[in-house]
Amino acid sequence: MNKRTLSLSLYLNYFVHGIGLIILTQNMQALSQHWNSPLATVSYVFSGIGIGRIFAYFIFGNLSDRFGRKVFVNIGMLSYLVFFLGMAFVSNIQVAYALAIVAGIANSALDSGTYATFIEMGGNQGSANILIKAFMSIGEFILPLFIATLEANQAWYGWSFMLAAAVLVFNLFFLNRQTFPQRNLADDATAVAAQQLPKSRRILASLGLAGYGYTSMALMILYTQWISLFVTKTYGFGPVLAHLLLSLYSIGSITGVIVIFILLRAGFAECKLLVGMNVGSLVTLAVVCYAAVPWLSMIASFAFGFLAAGGAMQIGLNIFLRLYPHIKGTITGTFFTFGSVAAFTIPLITGWLSKQSIAAAMRSDLVVAVAGLICVAVTAWALRPTHSLEADRKTINQIDQKIVRLLNQRFETVTDISDLKQQAHLPVLDQSREDRVLDRVAQRSNQAAHTPYLQAIYQAIMSNSRAYQTARKTTTHYVAPAAPQASGLTNKEDLHD
Repeated sequence: MNKRTLSLSLYLNYFVHGIGLIILTQNMQALSQHWNSPLATVSYVFSGIGIGRIFAYFIFGNLSDRFGRKVFVNIGMLSYLVFFLGMAFVSNIQVAYALAIVAGIANSALDSGTYATFIEMGGNQGSANILIKAFMSIGEFILPLFIATLEANQAWYGWSFMLAAAVLVFNLFFLNRQTFPQRNLADDATAVAAQQLPKSRRILASLGLAGYGYTSMALMILYTQWISLFVTKTYGFGPVLAHLLLSLYSIGSITGVIVIFILLRAGFAECKLLVGMNVGSLVTLAVVCYAAVPWLSMIASFAFGFLAAGGAMQIGLNIFLRLYPHIKGTITGTFFTFGSVAAFTIPLITGWLSKQSIAAAMRSDLVVAVAGLICVAVTAWALRPTHSLEADRKTINQIDQKIVRLLNQRFETVTDISDLKQQAHLPVLDQSREDRVLDRVAQRSNQAAHTPYLQAIYQAIMSNSRAYQTARKTTTHYVAPAAPQASGLTNKEDLHD
């Protein structure tokens, strides 16, 4: 398995997915004219994406735990290909609704196969999933600029759909040359931590995270669907500035992903980070909704993208997965099922609100932001550290038991290596080998602050391994292979120390 090429292929799918998330909303005016339907009707079509997700997420998540991840990633790619090619040419609104359902199925299949795959590949779980959002943000950034170019040149809106389809065709061949990791692998430390959490607090945290699955998705869907029309109709901003605000939101999202990636690598607490991001997104969204000043709207749009779409949803999923490490596909499906409910209900709610005013539809996002903040606050409270010395020592005892078992296995392997060295007349110390071991420890450590201490521990392990080999060398007798005897017996005089 080549982790880099597999990762690149999986991330490329989420570049396309980022395009898929906003391609209907960004082509809303063109689709309205092509279908001869009002904007409210076009908005209702978008709810088909939510229906596809509702039907598929939980089923696909559960099945991916049983049958592996690759098949569901392929289902997602092929479904998206049907959506992009079909939506570029469809003129019947019922068929368009069916294609929107296919897009929802594509989204659920990709998520069910991809998030668990990254965790099973090893490394830093949180940062790997955060980078999924980075590629989504790149797609969300490029598409509005591409559509603005098409509109400026009065070109066919369908080219935006063809762009995504072309990337998918290339990636289908690229991905299917890769090997996926074994499914349902669980880190021992994560499993122990999950077992130590009291059941009542785990249930409360699960409810909060499930609710956040809804609000985090709703917050982004509502903003990307209505921001351009809102500033145009309510503030009188021009179309270029309206598209620019969404692009700034995407730039903020990409920037947020990079910063959050660095913070997670540095060991920042995910729950505290999640609460802080939700407080900030509520404040910046309020500025967007009530400040009619172009430069202030631009700053607030960037900041909102940074905080609301900079990986907050992925952090929530990471926390959820650590609560149930042995059913990662099912938990991914559950989390995103609530997001799919948002994708279904938000277009319906905002479509109804838009009949009153575009401003009412956009400002309803503030209610969603408040609800999301409540969900993450409840989760953080439920997962607060327990200051019980006895509980912490019990956890350490369980970890130590696993470490001792692994060290016994290591010394058994050292015994074999010692015998091979004696046969080859090699010295006990191989400095270059020990240097490589220490480098690998540094590479695999997911907490930079722990790295020098881990290396010191490994230096002690290797020092004791050398002492063990030296002791065996001086206390054991090595028997060299004897020359064959005609009688079939071994000449005992050939034996030596």
